[in-house]
Amino acid sequence: MPYPTEVHHRVRRDERADYVQAARALAACVDLVSIQHEYGIWGGDDGAYVLDFVRALNVPAVATLHTILRAPTLRQRTVLTELIAGVEATVVMSRSAAALLTSAYGVDPRRLDVIPHGVPNLPLADPATIKPTLGLEGRDVILSFGLLGPGKGYELAIDALPAVVAAHPTACFVVVGATHPGLLQREGEAYREGLVARVAALGMAGHVQFVDRFVGRVELTRWLEAADVFVTPYPNLEQIVSGTLSYAMCAGRAIVSTPYAYAAELLAGGRGILVPPGSPARFAAALNEVLGDDALRAATGRRAYEHSRRMIWSEVGAEYRRLFERVGTGIPIGALDMPLAAVSA
Repeated sequence: MPYPTEVHHRVRRDERADYVQAARALAACVDLVSIQHEYGIWGGDDGAYVLDFVRALNVPAVATLHTILRAPTLRQRTVLTELIAGVEATVVMSRSAAALLTSAYGVDPRRLDVIPHGVPNLPLADPATIKPTLGLEGRDVILSFGLLGPGKGYELAIDALPAVVAAHPTACFVVVGATHPGLLQREGEAYREGLVARVAALGMAGHVQFVDRFVGRVELTRWLEAADVFVTPYPNLEQIVSGTLSYAMCAGRAIVSTPYAYAAELLAGGRGILVPPGSPARFAAALNEVLGDDALRAATGRRAYEHSRRMIWSEVGAEYRRLFERVGTGIPIGALDMPLAAVSA
């Protein structure tokens, strides 16, 4: 795959020497390194090669954490704590993530900055004006998007559909996104085919649409703006960040979700409806409540939209810029009056 000219160095995931070579080369072309950490994207056991990269750096680094496990293995805990110790600052995207690092990993809260997941600055749009462009005119649209895999919990939403359709016969559940590349490599499309079979067995084929491809930002925006309700029925209640949830909020959609850590924090204060996992009946009841009450749907979406204003890219970019400038000055962490009180455990 060709890379744009901005890409100066390439690290092969499983070639350990590449990490050291790239880190040493960066000293000649950058002043600071931003590291995005997710266990699965770095080579070695539990992504341990990221530590080789950090140790070889001769410039300051900031790590942004996308996954923090509540019950990590010893190796996972070691990788994460050593990464945090090896960089000048660490970014998490929610207060609950910061609290978990403080209480369960023993991380000094002064080493943490909470900067939200970035989202585009979208206008509030009336779904009725967008639906015809997507072939959804006259439908009550329930949406979710992202790379397809078992962690999305779509089974819960699908099992809830018969009760939703009984109350709202025009309901349509739209799932936008290609199968996760890792899952596709291991199992092919077996998971997606299982979901399609589940839909057929429930007699819901006319009420579910799979958009089996990666969609760009412009098209994704149209799907979001066409939705009446957005769902994140994730089964893993420890999930500390969800880009899809953040995007739904920035579009001002009413949201029904399981209460995983990120959703519980962002949807508090009437910004969404939380439903315990494992109960299609309760999930259906929440969807029916939102679909059947225009005022509730609008008010919930508006509160989510207003909360998301500090998450738009210009605001998030400004926060990162301030952090990078602070780190670049060499001022020791803790010597500045940082806004950390809200993230204490």
